[in-house]
Amino acid sequence: MEIGAEKINPYKGDSRHKGEQVREMFDNIAPAYDFMNRAMTLGIDKRWRALAVKMIASHFDSRGISCPRLLDVATGTGDLAIKLARTFPKGQVTGIDLSEGMVDIGRRKVADAGLSDRVTLDIGDCLSLPYADDEFDCVTVAYGVRNFERLLDGYSQMLRVLRPGGLLCVIELSTPVNPIVKPLYNLYTRHAIPLAGRLVSKDVRAYAYLPESIAAVPQRGSMAAIIEQAGFTSTGFRPLTFGVCTIYTGIKP
Repeated sequence: MEIGAEKINPYKGDSRHKGEQVREMFDNIAPAYDFMNRAMTLGIDKRWRALAVKMIASHFDSRGISCPRLLDVATGTGDLAIKLARTFPKGQVTGIDLSEGMVDIGRRKVADAGLSDRVTLDIGDCLSLPYADDEFDCVTVAYGVRNFERLLDGYSQMLRVLRPGGLLCVIELSTPVNPIVKPLYNLYTRHAIPLAGRLVSKDVRAYAYLPESIAAVPQRGSMAAIIEQAGFTSTGFRPLTFGVCTIYTGIKP
């Protein structure tokens, strides 16, 4: 069964697979991506990543993991990969993304941070991860799963490369349910963000796709159910900032 977000493509009327369109979109918006991320979330995206990393640290502490191997799927320009490397100074972090334009920027940021010895950013398909089974202690995805062409396949790949007992941690934008917050959120995402995107980015469609994909992606319990369907256990979710973002977790049995 096709999941709603899988039907939402960046370019309407384009017959290419969603993955190809997503790659082109992020190549196009790569130069403006970091600026737009900060502007759209008013900088709160940094807090969301920090909370996710704190949850990961708690998991490692509970399992006595001091030299973790971490994989950041749909790593984009590497913000979460860099945060992970700084938080776990004995860890090795690998990031992977479809978009060469995003990864090029990420590699420069990694080098500027002095982390090239511990952070590697690869270009590749998140639905066919080029890594061995049971290779990582944790797999993360930040604001990326709604762009997957096949969501369940993506989670199945993450399960495969995780070690038994390993943690999946997904940060994804979501639609608030509060009757006061929701209309304001809809006004902001459907009008203000696309307008800002047209002014800043050369890809006028990209920031119209954003609210459409957020609205269509499975959320809260529905997303946790898909993660469980992929084979994870102890799945859960934590809404943040009035529900505009949600952190999902699962454990590989």
